[in-house]
Amino acid sequence: MDSIIKFHNADIRNGEETVIYDLNMEIKAGDFVYLVGKVGTGKTSIIRTITAENRPGDGSFTVCGYDLSTIRAKDIPYLRRSIGVVFQDFQLLMDRTVRDNLEFVLKATGWKGQTAIDERIDKVLKDVGMETKAHKMPHHLSGGEQQRIAIARAILNNPKVILADEPTGNLDGFTASEIMELLNSINREQGTAILMVTHNTSIFENYPGRVFICANEKCVEISNETF
Repeated sequence: MDSIIKFHNADIRNGEETVIYDLNMEIKAGDFVYLVGKVGTGKTSIIRTITAENRPGDGSFTVCGYDLSTIRAKDIPYLRRSIGVVFQDFQLLMDRTVRDNLEFVLKATGWKGQTAIDERIDKVLKDVGMETKAHKMPHHLSGGEQQRIAIARAILNNPKVILADEPTGNLDGFTASEIMELLNSINREQGTAILMVTHNTSIFENYPGRVFICANEKCVEISNETF
């Protein structure tokens, strides 16, 4: 099985500063991987490197078949279509409905034909249990509902991997559990790899996966039993 993400002896940068040295990480279809560590240890810099927002340092960086060290600017949008991103603060467009939020993304990523667009929106809303909310404005939804819409947005283009940056950070415990159940079902049923940043160690105790911990300018895979 081909790797979706493969970093070998990779130095992760934040601007000109190297924040993690010699990262070795390989993620394949169906993997559920956690990134944990204190604030400022480089977790988000890894995410931004994967999406080609941060320039890679020394080492080997491959994401969805692209070499990030040599990727051309015109190919970055194609790379990003293979990646879904879910943020802690949802980042929905507050001046338009749920349906219009999703339609905006599809049109921006090259979808043509209103019928195909409508069918895809209906499908992802059903996948996340929000099929009755298409007409709603985001501010009329709860935090958990907004995050479900954000996940629907992330899976619009059938990504190979979802990057989830503290997706439960703004949610209460019950709602956070619902979001974790949803992410796990997408992972299991669709084979979509998930790389999730979290501070909450109880999450990966309840929803097991591989765990990488960032500390002291390193990021290494550890055994779940360490926690």
